[in-house]
Amino acid sequence: MATKADYYEILSVDRNADPQDIKRAYRKMAMKYHPDRNPGDKQAEQKFKESAEAYEVLTDADKRQRYDRYGHEGLRGTSGHDFRNMDAGDISSMFEDIFGDLTGGGRRGGRDGVRRGYDLETQIELTLEAVNTGSDRDIEFTRQDHCPKCSGSGVKSGTQPVACVTCGGVGVVEQTGLGGMFRMRTTCPACRGAGKLYKEKCTACRGSGRQAKKRVIQVKIPAGIHDGQSIRIQGEGEPGAAGGQRGDLYVFVRVASHKLFSREDDHLVLRMPISLTQAALGADVQVPTLDGKSDLMIKSGTQHGDLLRLAGKGLPDLRSGRRGDLVVVVMIEVPKKLTEKQKHLLQDFAETENYQFMPESTSFWSKIKEYVGT
Repeated sequence: MATKADYYEILSVDRNADPQDIKRAYRKMAMKYHPDRNPGDKQAEQKFKESAEAYEVLTDADKRQRYDRYGHEGLRGTSGHDFRNMDAGDISSMFEDIFGDLTGGGRRGGRDGVRRGYDLETQIELTLEAVNTGSDRDIEFTRQDHCPKCSGSGVKSGTQPVACVTCGGVGVVEQTGLGGMFRMRTTCPACRGAGKLYKEKCTACRGSGRQAKKRVIQVKIPAGIHDGQSIRIQGEGEPGAAGGQRGDLYVFVRVASHKLFSREDDHLVLRMPISLTQAALGADVQVPTLDGKSDLMIKSGTQHGDLLRLAGKGLPDLRSGRRGDLVVVVMIEVPKKLTEKQKHLLQDFAETENYQFMPESTSFWSKIKEYVGT
């Protein structure tokens, strides 16, 4: 007798996972292994049903407690569904909240089998320059589309349908349980709710009605978008069954790291080195921005780590368009090598130094005196 797999391992979650983590894990498994996306793959169908069984147990507080204490034996005698003999469509209908989120509108099952198609996800990488201005990007992706030979019907041209003998042509079947105490109406597993079957399948798609197809579309990326956000392109997902509307395409954005700038909300941060004399005497310098160079005044007496702000030189807000600031972090550099003349000049300067006018030194030595009590 084969040993049943651990439910936590099936969903790839730890034993302390909360319900939302379990839900997200099941979404991922359902997207990957749903038979509609893996036609004819019995192994994928098995994994899909295993994940549904694991999800049902781990999201039921009482069943999860029993399972955590006693394993699979603890679930003997508890009510539950036999996922091994259920159709994938019935499982989708059972977990409508999962498949509603997964497809962006739910699975619309019925006698005619019409339901919304699956949503798709893809990812693009943007530079900060592209985030700053916004851009139009060509997105290439692959989706399961209608088979061009059979127009998505899955049947051989000229073939006429016959009524499904399993459901009598109505698209649903009734199952009874607990000695006939209750009845459950589910989508017919033979015709998947269509109420009719075709004897000869399309040779191009082997009856699935779908074929993988590459597609390229242009997507407008708004200025100010953040790493991890997504853009929804309506109707660019996979087609629904029996004429159901298409799902959507979600384009997830990754923003590449920049050589000069780091990002904090809509602000940009630049760590800029300046010389000792620039900090002491002050200077007018030019700093880089995403829009070119900009003038910046360094006041005399500027300290290492001081923040200098250029208003409106950051990134635009995604909604309002209002720009953030560019924050320059001053990094004072001390030369490692000096000429003889420079050494003499610094020695002359050292003889005139007054530490009382150095704010950090004054504060530091005051703390030392308080600490040692002298």
